Amino acid sequence: MQRPPRFYCGIDWADRLNDAAVIDAHGTTVHHLRIAASPDGLRELFTLLSGLLAGHQHSRKQVPIAIETNGGLLVQALRARGQTVFQIPPSDMARFRAYRSVTRKKADRSDAELLARLLRDKWGELQPLPATSPVAEAITVLARAQYRSQLLREQLQAKLRRLLHQVHPTALIAWEGRDFGLRRLEARTVLEAGPTAEAAARLTQYRLSKILAPVRLRLVDDEAYRLRDLFAQPVLRLPREIEKATAVEVRALLNQFNHACNTTDQLTTELTDAFLQHPHASIYLSFPGCGPLGGARLLAELGDDPRRFATARGLRAYAGIAPLTWSSGNSSQVAHRYVCNRRLKAVCHQWAFCSLTRSPGARARYDQRRAAGDTYAGALRRVSTRLLTGLHHCLTAGAHFEEHLAFPRARQPE
Repeated sequence: MQRPPRFYCGIDWADRLNDAAVIDAHGTTVHHLRIAASPDGLRELFTLLSGLLAGHQHSRKQVPIAIETNGGLLVQALRARGQTVFQIPPSDMARFRAYRSVTRKKADRSDAELLARLLRDKWGELQPLPATSPVAEAITVLARAQYRSQLLREQLQAKLRRLLHQVHPTALIAWEGRDFGLRRLEARTVLEAGPTAEAAARLTQYRLSKILAPVRLRLVDDEAYRLRDLFAQPVLRLPREIEKATAVEVRALLNQFNHACNTTDQLTTELTDAFLQHPHASIYLSFPGCGPLGGARLLAELGDDPRRFATARGLRAYAGIAPLTWSSGNSSQVAHRYVCNRRLKAVCHQWAFCSLTRSPGARARYDQRRAAGDTYAGALRRVSTRLLTGLHHCLTAGAHFEEHLAFPRARQPE
């Protein structure tokens, strides 16, 4: 679709009925209809688009569609049937509405027309939704579900810590300094048996050994003795009635925390298994600091459409790593890029941090930028710039990561 099309379609999506408007190249509204997100509604839309011109040279696929979302049943059905779909951010739509109307009035029908006009005015500047494979889209769904579940797990862990700090502070130091802290399965199992200071003090070494045996592989008796001695220390306690009520609250919150931990682990397993079956998995895993979970999150945000990012510079800008230059007259300012894919930006930050201990070139690049005065985050952005550039090249060429090509100026340790 290099040449401008003769018709443009805009859809203002809603929960039930979606308003669709078609305009021609001159901006004149040709048709308007309301459709449901159903097979009948889709068939009605395609009939309208196919009948815009009589002749065999016209096809409904020649009419691009603008919509404010990139997901949902309607968008997926349009893309599955070969329709070109453009996503218009709601912020751009709000600015265009204010530009076109002084009163900034809003209606579903007029919004559908505005979407079509915006697509016509910015034709050549916008990119359609990438042609991502169903396997990659499934990985995207799992990655974002896993990320939301992980955030919920962290929130519940923080709530549990605050509650235990008020009623059972000894439990906070029982697993302090150990991996995962209260997320450890043994910690959650012990807290289920002793949610308050009084209940924990009544746990004997024998009882603790029986509790720890199913969830711990080694040094079960030593850990039981350690916890018994720790819980037996004198501490301040709440009145008996309040402590009983608090035990109910701790167990209720602990059940939610256990469910969040189990769900996150299950989603992580599903996500990594799906990622390892993707053809690009070996390329992602060849990079230092990129494991199955990090690679899955990268693939989820980048997709597998080879035409999505024509240059590595565009990929860096999409990830929010490339700086933004403001220049006017004699003044010029280089600022941080805030309009970006924040999920991808967070993954790149973690990826660059993990690569410092696995790549001599990444470590040398980080130390060089820190010595030059960059902040911690700024130096990591420089490292992730090299990594993303190398990833773009490897995905384009179908090659694996090579240290001497990604960091050619880095001195290798003797």
